[in-house]
Amino acid sequence: MNYFLHLIQFLQDNISGSLWFVLLLLGTGLFFTIYLGFPQIRHLGTSINILRGKYDNPDDKGDTSHFQALTTALSGTVGTGNIAGVAFAIHLGGPSALFWMLITALLGMCTKFVEVVLSHKYREINDMGTISGGPMYYMKNGLKWKWMPIVFAIATIISSFGTGCLPQVNSIANSLFATWGINKILSGAVLALVLGLVVLGGIKRIAKVTEKLVPFMAILYLIGALSVLAYNYENIIPSIESIFSGVFTGSAATGGFLGASLAFAFNRGVNRGLFSNEAGQGSAPIAHASAKCSNPVHEGFVALLEPFIDTIIICSITGITLLSSGVWNEKIETPFEKTNTVILTQKYDENNSDDLNKLKSYIVGESSIPTFDGELTVVDGKITKEVSILHAHSIAEEVVIYFNNKPYNGTLSVHNGHVKLGMEYVIQGKSLIHSAPLTTEAFTRGYFGKYGKYIVSIGLLMFAFSTAIAWAYYGSTAVIYLVGTKYVNVFLLLYVIGFFIAAFADTTLIWAISGIMIALMTIPNLIGLLFMHKEIKQELKDFEKTSNK
Repeated sequence: MNYFLHLIQFLQDNISGSLWFVLLLLGTGLFFTIYLGFPQIRHLGTSINILRGKYDNPDDKGDTSHFQALTTALSGTVGTGNIAGVAFAIHLGGPSALFWMLITALLGMCTKFVEVVLSHKYREINDMGTISGGPMYYMKNGLKWKWMPIVFAIATIISSFGTGCLPQVNSIANSLFATWGINKILSGAVLALVLGLVVLGGIKRIAKVTEKLVPFMAILYLIGALSVLAYNYENIIPSIESIFSGVFTGSAATGGFLGASLAFAFNRGVNRGLFSNEAGQGSAPIAHASAKCSNPVHEGFVALLEPFIDTIIICSITGITLLSSGVWNEKIETPFEKTNTVILTQKYDENNSDDLNKLKSYIVGESSIPTFDGELTVVDGKITKEVSILHAHSIAEEVVIYFNNKPYNGTLSVHNGHVKLGMEYVIQGKSLIHSAPLTTEAFTRGYFGKYGKYIVSIGLLMFAFSTAIAWAYYGSTAVIYLVGTKYVNVFLLLYVIGFFIAAFADTTLIWAISGIMIALMTIPNLIGLLFMHKEIKQELKDFEKTSNK
């Protein structure tokens, strides 16, 4: 198992976590933003008018309205990325990571516009009589490629698990367990059953569910966040300043946070920004292809609102809430994830500048550090040897090891700093926390007090569940492209089973797998968009000529 974890981490570091992937993603958005003359800014008003129905024609072909297509796509993006993803980015890269998330969203608005226009233009009617669209269709019908559409469709099926299935239910189950004490297996079973009932109804049932669920869950979540901001109003301005102060220098060490370099904050911010708004990933175009619309540019303008709503509004509010509450760099009592725990050979002091620099360099991957290998003796839950334990990128304190809910007595087998997996003991202590638990803790630091965590729990349930619904549709569309409609139910069955299993899997492992799968889908889509740059410019010119008459 440890070798598998190392393989997953290696793939993540060299694909989704690599600098070349980040530059490809941002570079594509920057290219189209300049090439098309900042359409995400010039046509923001047009987007709102289209969404309001100004250009609607009841005779247009499609299965959903503009609003339904937008909410379906938003249900795929507004999810754990907004609650857990922002928290994870700040946990890893510090406050400045949020800045790079926002830059990703601003450029992503243009990328989203481009991919939706092309996917809507080249959509098809499948053998069930409904609309199928997405990047594989513009690759096949527009570029006349044979293999790349197949590669993208396969990547979409894989990514439907990595983006919409595994991390979503894992975050839900963790939140429900932390807030309500609900068993993770029970959460997974009930939610998997409900998921199956919804997704088997196809895009029309999915659209009806998401158009009601998305606005309600967004309002509920924002009420909770605003209660924290109002309670900690004096920290809002310093929090905003911290986001921008470390943009070109990296985030300094503070509290339990050991600091992050510019490259690390940049990488993690862009990576989590992509997970949040999915601009360039090629997922949202599948939902927008179903919209009743005769002009693909109209639907592209609707789509560019997604990164604006998802990241620039919701993620910003989440990020400032985390920073103003003060929990992001505070060590909190928590059970440790074994895959996120490293035992070092000696004692390190985070208040010592030399030790701090060594730890920071190790965490961001710039250098190695001696890790423990061998047996550790544990007496009454305490490790007898002088070692340091890193958990969640922080030096853990007051560590106690339990077995059968009692302090453990015995030995721990450690290999390259990692404890042997499969043992039934629990490692617990004070360390930084991340993902959904961090946001949950932040929401308790407002006017709702301890009841704030229930808002996160309910919000996360709805956010993440709606994402799982949307991604089941995306994966189904890819299956239809590859092998036709007769295997869709087989895919959905596997999707629901995976949804159940991921409820009680390791969170760190889930997020690592997710990052890899996102990249496998994004890369072929970005390549296809760049090849069609002239066509998208012509489509925009034609629209602007018509609208100016």
